[in-house]
Amino acid sequence: MSLISQARQAVAKVIAPATGVAMPARPGARYMRGGRGVTFAGWRPALRENQQDVGDAWDASAARVADLLHNNGWLSGAVDQAVANTVGTGLRLKALPENETFGMTIQEASDWAKTVERRFELWSRSAQECDVQGLRSFGQMQAAAFRSWLMTGEILAELPWRKRPWNRYGTKVRLLPPYRLSRKSEDTARLVNGVYLDRDGMPVGYLAVRKGKFGYDEDVRVRARDGAGRPRVIHVFDGLPGTYRGISPMTPALQVARQFDQLADATLMAAIVQTLFAATITSDEPTEEVMAGLLTPQEQARMAADGVSPVETYIDIIAGFYDDSTLNVGINGRLAHLFPGQELKFHTSSHPSSDYKDFAMHLLRELARCLGLTYESATGDSVGATYSSLQAATTEIFAITTARRQSIIAPFCQPVYEAWLEEEIATGGIAFPGGLDGFLANRTAACRAEWRGAPRPTADDLKKARAHEVWKKLGVMSDAQIANDIGADIEDVYQQRAQEAAMRAEYGLPEPDLGQEPETQGEDEAPEGEIPKQLEEAI
Repeated sequence: MSLISQARQAVAKVIAPATGVAMPARPGARYMRGGRGVTFAGWRPALRENQQDVGDAWDASAARVADLLHNNGWLSGAVDQAVANTVGTGLRLKALPENETFGMTIQEASDWAKTVERRFELWSRSAQECDVQGLRSFGQMQAAAFRSWLMTGEILAELPWRKRPWNRYGTKVRLLPPYRLSRKSEDTARLVNGVYLDRDGMPVGYLAVRKGKFGYDEDVRVRARDGAGRPRVIHVFDGLPGTYRGISPMTPALQVARQFDQLADATLMAAIVQTLFAATITSDEPTEEVMAGLLTPQEQARMAADGVSPVETYIDIIAGFYDDSTLNVGINGRLAHLFPGQELKFHTSSHPSSDYKDFAMHLLRELARCLGLTYESATGDSVGATYSSLQAATTEIFAITTARRQSIIAPFCQPVYEAWLEEEIATGGIAFPGGLDGFLANRTAACRAEWRGAPRPTADDLKKARAHEVWKKLGVMSDAQIANDIGADIEDVYQQRAQEAAMRAEYGLPEPDLGQEPETQGEDEAPEGEIPKQLEEAI
């Protein structure tokens, strides 16, 4: 059957036999156009278990992110800014024991929490006490752990017991690179990418990769906790349901980061090429005469003595240029030998183009968004930003910073705090109702805590203080909430104020004036030349 016949039959199928009018296509309302069209026709990704996607891409993702951080100044600086915003010098412990569970009064629990916080601060500030390698304080370990999460999507650490003669505590922390965690899987052993699971899917052990006696890698199984519930391994990641390993949050931006590098390299190369070939000659004359016009009389005489052509001489000059990496077309006398009809043009570099800045900013904005930063914070470019725009952007991004503190850094800090507190109570350094047995029976209530970081940055401290004043007058914000908002602890503030008041009384100093600052403008402000209403009433 010919193609024409096939077409006629196809048309006849959609023609109404009675009217002879073409029938309209059947209406539909399917998602994604039913998989048709230019957009969706070739877009058919496979839907798999999330852990399979993570396991397949983990090695390549971690290696590429590490390479970018080693060679990309923008990205390396942005990561430093993300670490500074999220961790800073380290999150601070705020012990919040549930005192009613283990029989403490509110005052006893408050005094107990203060003692715990002071003792933990002493331990955390000493690298010899908290780090098994003796290299980092606990705050520095938090920063290194968060940097590891940005690079690999995971934080891996263990809590060994190592009490040296000059140490008071045996509880130590050892940070490990996440690639030390095996990515093997075995269904019969409930092993998923190096994580052993129980029947409920809870991690109960890990398959670590360590160097053996002869330098070969060997697999070692490590329990997640000991028999008393003391954590032995810390494994922190953020993933979808069904995942037991993490992946770098920068993975979606790898292509963008690579595109930015390629854009910068291509733009620079184009500018260099245009700079090297910056002069052209337009002429109807023969090439020999044009080349001779670019030579000095001394070079022409030497050329005639050697019996070489002007073209060869000019090629030698170009070769010498590349050897010496210099370009000189301004020697006196060379431009005077151009013939009539010849035109020498000097070209300036047209790169980067007018679209380069906008496109580069677009790429950098995507990178900053992936890192949880504002564009201004990631790049240091505040051109065109206003107070309102900075305030709105900072407020939105700080929500991401707070979430990462609670979901990434706090889960790393909390097991460390629990292990340290267990040792303190076991050795009698800190009293607890019922001793160690009472603590083990009420571990969750006793170890309840918050991990606080730096407050949300603001572009205008005075406006922020005015807002706190208004909220407090309305009765919807307390002193504790204001202190938390500026990154302070209300108990520390009250204690410091009490100490300062006692010192002022001891030295006979007057109390500071805490009255309200007089308003400069308002409804009661009198017109020029008249007595203000408040002053008139006072008189």
